[in-house]
Amino acid sequence: MKAVLIKENRDLVWADVPDPIVKQDEVLIKVHYAALNRADLMQRAGDYPPPPGAPEWMGLEISGVITEMGTKAAEKTSFKIGDKVCALLGGGGYAEYAAVRYDMLLPVPQNCSLIEAAAMPEAFATAYLNLFIEGKIESGNTLLMHAGASGLASVIIPMAKSFGIRVITTIIDEAKRDAVKALGADVIVNTVTESIAETLKSLLNEGHSVDVAIDCLGGEMMGDCLSYLTHGARWIMIAALAGQFTRIDLKNIYVRNVRIIGSTLRSRSPLVKAQILSQLVTDVWPRVSLGEIRPTVYKVLPITDAASAHDILEKGESVGKVVLKVF
Repeated sequence: MKAVLIKENRDLVWADVPDPIVKQDEVLIKVHYAALNRADLMQRAGDYPPPPGAPEWMGLEISGVITEMGTKAAEKTSFKIGDKVCALLGGGGYAEYAAVRYDMLLPVPQNCSLIEAAAMPEAFATAYLNLFIEGKIESGNTLLMHAGASGLASVIIPMAKSFGIRVITTIIDEAKRDAVKALGADVIVNTVTESIAETLKSLLNEGHSVDVAIDCLGGEMMGDCLSYLTHGARWIMIAALAGQFTRIDLKNIYVRNVRIIGSTLRSRSPLVKAQILSQLVTDVWPRVSLGEIRPTVYKVLPITDAASAHDILEKGESVGKVVLKVF
């Protein structure tokens, strides 16, 4: 089969690789679509290696059709050969076929295309993990979700709104305000022209302070914001795209009982990931089928043009997810 390989100069090449060997607890999926994530860019840059046992090529979420099943997988799951599914991977989605543990499979929600389904497993699982498991957010709370035009925010914002949560988000491109507003955000702050810290200060004084923040940016802005959160707030760091270092008033942390939490989905054990996916199907998939929450797909490109797809993410052009078409 073929897969997208990272060459020494970090070029991407659609090249021959060995066919997957399907273990007893795995199924083989003929990949129709693979969605991009920032983790793919980090892996390409050499900063985010795949976990042990995963293929060397990128790709954390896919959709496609089951073509083969290991004996244990066939016993443990209700899926069968020929079923359309989407799946969460440790890596290896940029390929014609992928071998996947049976408990990393999800059904394609009703009224969803395979394109949309490919954009869901990693993003939706990350959203659910950080909103409800790490963030323990509740209806009526206020969420700060940075980078409102990102693929992850395009999932987290509507998911939060569906569960009765008020959402504040940030942008750096004013041209994207309307698209982000369409996701359901209540407050949108352009951090090029406005201070998010001052906005949070005003909201605190008005009684609308942030209970949970999901931060993929970090940098100086993170430390500036920590003084203006709800008592007992949770600030969840999932990346540091704006910088790895910041200044923090430690007294504010213990006086306001603020919790700073580091979180990545990829580092979780297969058991924990399987539990998250099971909760997704129970709690979120019905809302997806009803149209309350849907992935926002910005563009679909052929798998042979993966480099151009990466460029879209690198340049921050997209609002929502970029998807690669394999078959």
